[in-house]
Amino acid sequence: MDSNIDINKSILQQHAAKRPKIDKLAENMTAARKPEKAEKPIVALLDGRDCTVEMPVLKDHAVLAFCDATSTCEIHQKVLNEAVGALVWHSITLTKEDLKKFQMLKIIVRIGSSFDNIDIKGAGELGIAVCNIPSYGVDEVADSTMSHILNLYRKTFELAVKVKDGNKYPSIENIKSAASGSVRVRGSHLGIVGLGRVGTAVALRAKAFGFEVSFYDPYIPDGQEKSLAIHRFDNLEELLTKSDCVSLHCTLNEHTHHLINDGAIKRMKKGAFLVNTACGGLLDETAVANALKSGILRGAAMDCLENEPFCLVDSPLYQAPNVICTPNCSWFSDRSCIQVRQEAAHEMLRGLTNKIPDALRNCVNKDFLVPRGLGSLGAAGLLGATGAGTALAANPLVNPGASVANSMYKDQLNGGYPFAAAAAAFNPISQYQAVAAAAALQQMNAAKQQVPLGAASLAQTLPGSAAAAAAAAASMAAASAASNTSVAASGLPNSAVSASIAGNGDTSTLHPTSMAAQLENQPMSRESPKPNSAAASPSPSGIPATNGTNGEA
Repeated sequence: MDSNIDINKSILQQHAAKRPKIDKLAENMTAARKPEKAEKPIVALLDGRDCTVEMPVLKDHAVLAFCDATSTCEIHQKVLNEAVGALVWHSITLTKEDLKKFQMLKIIVRIGSSFDNIDIKGAGELGIAVCNIPSYGVDEVADSTMSHILNLYRKTFELAVKVKDGNKYPSIENIKSAASGSVRVRGSHLGIVGLGRVGTAVALRAKAFGFEVSFYDPYIPDGQEKSLAIHRFDNLEELLTKSDCVSLHCTLNEHTHHLINDGAIKRMKKGAFLVNTACGGLLDETAVANALKSGILRGAAMDCLENEPFCLVDSPLYQAPNVICTPNCSWFSDRSCIQVRQEAAHEMLRGLTNKIPDALRNCVNKDFLVPRGLGSLGAAGLLGATGAGTALAANPLVNPGASVANSMYKDQLNGGYPFAAAAAAFNPISQYQAVAAAAALQQMNAAKQQVPLGAASLAQTLPGSAAAAAAAAASMAAASAASNTSVAASGLPNSAVSASIAGNGDTSTLHPTSMAAQLENQPMSRESPKPNSAAASPSPSGIPATNGTNGEA
């Protein structure tokens, strides 16, 4: 019995000696299986210091840094080298040259609705998505607009000032004299210029007060007036002629600058009201002041003037009667300032954790966006020097159903067009690009353009599968056969082909978009982005956009 106990003790001792070794081995194996903790990307607030609102949303996914800069020259080199996302207010301007300084930037979120301080097209060509917060201040601006309208109609502000100044109104005759010019709201005609987010919000509020609401906006599709039960005018002149009060809610550019001038005021009803909570430059202040003095306009209210920050003393409106001016504050409320920062942080989070731009709600440059890191050179490196980056917004690399040739030809990119078409042909990722490249080369030949000699050598650096390259070669050969274009195999890696195109004047009937579009069975046209700058194309009315931003900060 004792011998058995001794044997058992001996076995236990042996196991006890081995156990630490086994535990250590298991520990090492577990540690080896644990993935290394990924380093969080950097998100930088470029022109501010306070990140307290954004931090709770982003802290688990990014490292927040603030720069408090007014230009990219003031931004730390680490941010320029490593920042993946950028939050932007209005104090800094980002041109394409500024954006080139950022090495890893993928997304910019403008904390606000306007994005005039960012080159969205240049950003797209560099593979950087730009987003805004279009819901910012909609309620506040609409409420402020109604407040101005009601003050003009009921003279509330003017009478309150008189009472505060010590004036007394002991009799009905005194009250009638002081309140003379007050107008009944119900049944009055309110004309809205620009039925965007704010314009629509004003229309809904005005209807509740009993206004007969109409609008003019050439960019709104038919049927919107049916949904809101309001009237639509086909031209601005008709709206001005029939409205008792005109409220402006369109964006400012070269076509809408001084939209309300002497000529427009002469078409308005005598004794009409004018309200502007959108942008100061929409109206000619001298013309409005003269109209108020002469009685053509009964009153005017505005939250923004042409030169800001403004002093009313320096404006022609200073000596005009029946004017209400507020200091460009209609967008502000304590709640709106918190909400816009939260929404900007959530948009940034969607960009960091999901696919760009598909996961983004408010990307304003999708039509210009090129994927960053195309081939071994990157999209910007491949196309930036030729000015053809914009063309790849419709490239099969990004959207297989679109055509390289159509976008490049439409934008009239001159020498960059054939260069990009040839380079794209040597890096095919699908049959779509092969077909589109063939169409591009054929259209290029029809336009008597020539591929720069560097295109073929550059193409050698681009990776591509042998099958796709062969497909591209076959497609190009078929296209060139119809136009006497020389295509020769040169033994490049992955069976790629070097093309030497000599446009010899032969014309082709093949539309550059037909092959790729038929392959995808998608519509030819794509909706163009709404203009956000003075470069916008003119409309029949001269009002190119509808989402008034109140010129918000």
